[in-house]
Amino acid sequence: MTSTDRRREFGAYLASLRRHSRRSQPQLAAALCAVSGAQSITRNEVSRWERGERIPDVWLPTFAQVLGVPLHELEQAAAYARGDAQAALPGVAATLADLCPAGEALEPPTAPCGRRIGATTVEGLAARVHGLRLADDVLSGGDLIVPAFRELHAAVRLFRESSHSENTGRDLLVQIGELGQIAGWIASDAGRGEDAERAYRLGISAARQAGDAVLVAQLASSLGYHLSNTGRERPGLDLAKAAVAEAGTDAPAATRALFLDRVAWAHTRAGEPQSALRALGQAHTALDTPGGAPAPSWAYWVNRQELEVMDARVLTELHRPLRAVPLLQDVLGRYDVTHTREVALYRSWLAVALADANEPEQAAEEARLVIETSGDLSSERTAARARTVLHRLKAFEDVPEAREVLIDHGHLLLT
Repeated sequence: MTSTDRRREFGAYLASLRRHSRRSQPQLAAALCAVSGAQSITRNEVSRWERGERIPDVWLPTFAQVLGVPLHELEQAAAYARGDAQAALPGVAATLADLCPAGEALEPPTAPCGRRIGATTVEGLAARVHGLRLADDVLSGGDLIVPAFRELHAAVRLFRESSHSENTGRDLLVQIGELGQIAGWIASDAGRGEDAERAYRLGISAARQAGDAVLVAQLASSLGYHLSNTGRERPGLDLAKAAVAEAGTDAPAATRALFLDRVAWAHTRAGEPQSALRALGQAHTALDTPGGAPAPSWAYWVNRQELEVMDARVLTELHRPLRAVPLLQDVLGRYDVTHTREVALYRSWLAVALADANEPEQAAEEARLVIETSGDLSSERTAARARTVLHRLKAFEDVPEAREVLIDHGHLLLT
């Protein structure tokens, strides 16, 4: 792990402590000033600490007092950020590299061992998995990565170390697959890309062993989406297309629409606009297909509104703002405001589309909302989108509204 990775993890740790105390960045800055008697701690300084740009060594005792955290834990975390091989970051989950030894990751024991489990145990695990999905609607990756990986670790151990019937074993593998998907999504949102890829691949292995082709497709398309967004556009597109083929034409309508939406995004990232627009149309057609198998519980969020969001994102990337802007404005007017991360992300696309439409004043207004919201989230996705919006505003530095946003938040471009 690089020194930059360690500092970022330390920053995420500080951010999680702040959110646990129910303070915004400005509120924490004010509390630190009040306790220390200093006036030099600003919201921007807190933001720099939480992004891992700086380590607030001199302020650690004040942090301990304000946040109610033992000073020795903060000092240990700071030592970890500085590269001390003997230090550990409190609360960080084991990575999947630790969970999965060499060989078949999910190979069950050759002889019965441990306690025998049945349907009730798997039902309890399924409820917790779905609880993680619902939590992800309103929380960010940095808030959820520890419980998500803890559940994944426990589920893999349960499969390996318990005895169970063939049907129970299959159901348990399905839940490990679903956990791999949500843990991978959460890790990606937290900026832990390698952990995300391991989680997705472990999930694919479990879903294949369970014989759940639609879940395999969900994991493969999720991994493809991650690759497309991290500079590996061609492998991402290949995986997205393979997921559609894996699911087959008999897959539930909502899942087929989701997989085709991800194909559209992968084509967009690969610079293939006509194929992207064609896949968007196919996604809408799939969602409108009557009858068919019911959607699995993990697809609860796939609906017309979410497809319209992807339409708008693709149109924005293709520089078609006259179509993207009204679509995003309409979606945001109806979107659940408790889903803070998604609202910030969708506003970021709107800001870029407005800039493309030569509406810099409105773009600056949306940009400020994106940046001020994302500062309180432990999401690398929103942080990256905030930087993208700022880069786009640099073309309008002569416009007072855009210049003001760049003056206030331009330091984010240095990360």
